[in-house]
Amino acid sequence: MIKLDAGNVLMKPSQRKQVMAWLKRAMKLGERLGDFVLSITLRQTGRVFELKASVHDRVGDFACRVRQHDWIDAFRHLARQLATKLHTQRLVRTRA
Repeated sequence: MIKLDAGNVLMKPSQRKQVMAWLKRAMKLGERLGDFVLSITLRQTGRVFELKASVHDRVGDFACRVRQHDWIDAFRHLARQLATKLHTQRLVRTRA
């Protein structure tokens, strides 16, 4: 499950759909681990966008934080970070 809190940033429905497409790989990896909950908070302070993500799954919890001048680049970077960390957790789970 994904919870997106856009905070003080206005997002059009098409932009939300685009973000969900970027997070598709992370969602699939999280669902394989089980008990997957992803909470993303988006805030804008001045010209900087800050994304905070907290992930809970069966293996454990972790958090990611990204700060960029463009929210699109920030979401792309966050999606890559999440997929990498979830993949690592999946590898740890299969070894144990």
